[in-house]
Amino acid sequence: MHNFFFGIYPYIALTVLILGSIARYETDPFTWKSSSSQLLRRKQLILGSVLFHVGVLVIFLGHFFGLLTPIWVFDALGIGHGVKQTLAVVAGGIAGVMALIGGGLLMHRRWTDPRIRRTSSFADIAILGLLLAQLVLGLGTIVVSLQHLDGHEMTKFMSWALGIFTFDGNAASYIQDVAWIFKLHLFLGLTIFLVFPFTRLVHMLSVPLRYLTRPGYQVVRSRRVNRDTGAE
Repeated sequence: MHNFFFGIYPYIALTVLILGSIARYETDPFTWKSSSSQLLRRKQLILGSVLFHVGVLVIFLGHFFGLLTPIWVFDALGIGHGVKQTLAVVAGGIAGVMALIGGGLLMHRRWTDPRIRRTSSFADIAILGLLLAQLVLGLGTIVVSLQHLDGHEMTKFMSWALGIFTFDGNAASYIQDVAWIFKLHLFLGLTIFLVFPFTRLVHMLSVPLRYLTRPGYQVVRSRRVNRDTGAE
């Protein structure tokens, strides 16, 4: 089962993530959004949303570059494994707590306000619940990581992640002996990738970069007289 969950399941999850997102965008583009309820309990929404999104963004970038950057790059830069491990624990811990508090506020708002709950789908609540569970597991891994501050444990996950993206058939074996909480954290993360195209998370892919380069627009009110009514 270990080889399936960490050697085959990653490819299933990533394939569904990519093809499912493309299919949804092409066949049902009007659902490619995060429905707004910002007029209800606005202060709680703003605080929770800022904490959650900033925390998740830091965590995502940390995992992306931390796991997919080849080990030799850190060695060439003179960044020791212990230093990288400590940075991951500190930065990841702070970002994780921020995201967990923010996500908790968003879940409380969505779950306890009858008006917001009526406009929330099962997928809206379920994916937020999965993300909160993932955050709790991620913070739980810090307890184990503090026992391996030499960074050796982290190199196993780096080898696994790089192995998956380079189609290394032995990738699963690199994390064979890691603690169960790490494996559960990885499995739940892959599952979030799997369900990603079917949830509101797809709005993460819609970065409005064109707004940075588009020319400015000016709304001009016409003062021409309407010949039929005489009105401007």
